[in-house]
Amino acid sequence: MTAPPLDAVLLDFDGTIVDTTELIHQSMRRATSEVMGRELDRETLMANVGQPLPRQMELLDPERAEELLESYRLHNEELHGAWIRGFPNVEASLARLRDAGLALAVVTSKRRFSVEMALDSFPGLRNAIDVFVTMEDTTEHKPLPAPLLKGLELLGGIPPERAAYVGDAPFDVTAARSAGVMSIAVSWGAFPEEPLRAAGPDHLFKDLDSVVDFLLSNPVCGFLAE
Repeated sequence: MTAPPLDAVLLDFDGTIVDTTELIHQSMRRATSEVMGRELDRETLMANVGQPLPRQMELLDPERAEELLESYRLHNEELHGAWIRGFPNVEASLARLRDAGLALAVVTSKRRFSVEMALDSFPGLRNAIDVFVTMEDTTEHKPLPAPLLKGLELLGGIPPERAAYVGDAPFDVTAARSAGVMSIAVSWGAFPEEPLRAAGPDHLFKDLDSVVDFLLSNPVCGFLAE
């Protein structure tokens, strides 16, 4: 049976279209050192990136999760300008998808405030994306499918089988599979290829340009690149 063409691409935010990996690491490192009084290794600090921050802090220390969350947010805002980075060609890549007729949504576990702060650094992304789904928009979060399904709803009720989700975390892959959308992992964010492959994505690429090349040349999208 031939798969239906795609109508939409959903994208994670952190580590997928904006390089916040080191910003997150530095904020985590300072928060845990301040609240817990010890330095944790990078792997531990970054193990649950992709889930909402309150959940990440609960997993680090359930008794001091609120303190960790408050400390993290203060450090993150302080460090934001110094550590946030852009990935190359993101706006051009997104423009290629839109020019091909695909609807685009960001689906992230970030707070809307944090997304807006990042968009102030990369204002071109505001016009490149049709809708943004943030932590406040659903009561359930990745790796559950609710945020992705919310994105499809906001794009006009696009069926899951006609969409793909691009993300840099195993939680993104799990959410995509649970939602019934094509799962595409990219290994230029917070997680290397090994844990991404273990999550079982439909496709794995090293950068967003490669994702777009695939989508624009794959028959599943119903069109061919120029």
